Amino acid sequence: MRIVIAGGHGQIALRLERLLAARGNEVAGIIRKAEQGDDLREAGAEPVVLDLESASVEEVAAQLRGADAAVFAAGAGPGSGTSRKDTVDKGAAVLFADAAVQAGVRRFVVVSSMGANPAHEGDEIFDVYLRAKGGADEYVRGLDALDWTILRPGALTNDAGTGLVRLEAHTGRGPIPRDDVAAVLAELLDTPATAGLTLELISGSAPVSVAVKSVAGN
Repeated sequence: MRIVIAGGHGQIALRLERLLAARGNEVAGIIRKAEQGDDLREAGAEPVVLDLESASVEEVAAQLRGADAAVFAAGAGPGSGTSRKDTVDKGAAVLFADAAVQAGVRRFVVVSSMGANPAHEGDEIFDVYLRAKGGADEYVRGLDALDWTILRPGALTNDAGTGLVRLEAHTGRGPIPRDDVAAVLAELLDTPATAGLTLELISGSAPVSVAVKSVAGN
């Protein structure tokens, strides 16, 4: 498969690129800064320099044409203010989804966040983030031209992955290593029967492939 990942230099994205490339997939990662390109090449991905905060739908669609799947893994990051939550975590996700529709890429996977909700209340930066992610998820779910899956991990850690997870519509809160999030994303891309699902993910007791198969088709 050819897979294009938005936010290609993110911590989860780099892990996912390595996994997908190791499986023999052709992977491209969209990045904002050319100097990030070497990290992507090292992971086995082709870097594509494009700023999703200023690019047009047509420009993004041009990078998506011919792809078999698209993954939205971009984020404004923990050091960013409230305005970039809206322009990246929501705005860029909407742009990327519209571009996928225009390019005819049906399979679309979103890395969201547990608690994402467009009606989430509060004025802290994390509250704004959860509203932005929730708004993006809601928009993607309304696009009939996409076979979307939305993944909402719990608290992300840099612990070594265990390959054992809990993946359900509602898991309750808990931690999850980024390694395991990437492994689940790779499995979701290989499992089109997970289209139409919004899934929460935390560490658990089921091997990744078993966990994904158990929700497929539900």
